[in-house]
Amino acid sequence: MAEILVLYYSAGGSVRRMAERIAEGVEHVPQAQARVRTVPRPGESGDAADGPPYAELKDLEDCAGLALGSPTRFGNMAAPLKAFLDGTGAQWLKGALAGKPACVFTSTASLHGGQETTLLSMMLPLLHHGMLIVGLPYTQPELNATRAGGTPYGASHFAGVADDLPLGEHERALCVAQGRRLAEIALRLGHGR
Repeated sequence: MAEILVLYYSAGGSVRRMAERIAEGVEHVPQAQARVRTVPRPGESGDAADGPPYAELKDLEDCAGLALGSPTRFGNMAAPLKAFLDGTGAQWLKGALAGKPACVFTSTASLHGGQETTLLSMMLPLLHHGMLIVGLPYTQPELNATRAGGTPYGASHFAGVADDLPLGEHERALCVAQGRRLAEIALRLGHGR
């Protein structure tokens, strides 16, 4: 069984909803299952009060693939997710993530709020870990049809300034497709067997 880690930080709920759709896509693939985890907000500790448990470094080591999600913060990933990744030096030293597939996803308050730069910035630590980046190909028809979010770099969502815009039909479909694609590639690479 290939266990795909869906790891995210969500401040207003949009990235969490995307993570749930990505996990749904993973679960559509026979022999794959999703492990959904989040990271704490600044100053939080202990168990997550609402939602999935907080990620542990072992989750990264055990996964067959990684879907990483964050809201946009000035064209970059949010600090809580970056702080978690900054703590993965031991995993980097032993190559625990090398050769595993990974994808990224994001949500922004404005349509041109840095979706693509955030996705690219999230790829950098994954590349340093030796992970294999999995994008969304234009063979996904929703990628050409979407008017809200979706890029070849990864799924994205335009949430609005109040984070109150729901995931659109195309955005949901792209999240599911991204999860499915990540799980299929992890299995083809022989991870989780």
